[in-house]
Amino acid sequence: MSLDRRVVRVLRGLLVALFALLLVLQVFSLPGQFAHLAQESPAAAPWRWPLTALAVFWVLCLQVVVVSTWRLLGLVRDDRIFRPGALPWVDAMIAAVLAAWTVLLVVGGLAVARADDPGNALALLVVLLIGAVIGLLLVVMRGLLRDATVLRPDLEAVI
Repeated sequence: MSLDRRVVRVLRGLLVALFALLLVLQVFSLPGQFAHLAQESPAAAPWRWPLTALAVFWVLCLQVVVVSTWRLLGLVRDDRIFRPGALPWVDAMIAAVLAAWTVLLVVGGLAVARADDPGNALALLVVLLIGAVIGLLLVVMRGLLRDATVLRPDLEAVI
């Protein structure tokens, strides 16, 4: 078994574990956490459902990235990664990162506008920058994948 196949197998196992943990977080932990917050702090009770929806949305975006990565790993394993069928999975990852980043920008901007502590604004800026870097890296990787997909028939003809 080649190194690539072993690495793909390990990565897929980790993706299954990550997806399962994200599902538990999405279905049980986050709703329970915000219910507890509403119980402990009645002033925060009106925020229970909006915060739950936001958190579940962000976890859903991560799940899209995990599923897309799973599919791309399958294409790598089958030596079909440099085919047009790989691009929609990268597009899904870019869309998920963009959606999560945009919502974070809007919600974070509203929260920072009301905040007294500049540390929260700085932390938000760091997270936004990390998200922007990840999104732009995905765009660059998509361009490389597209170029390799276009060039693959030429390379196969030469080899």
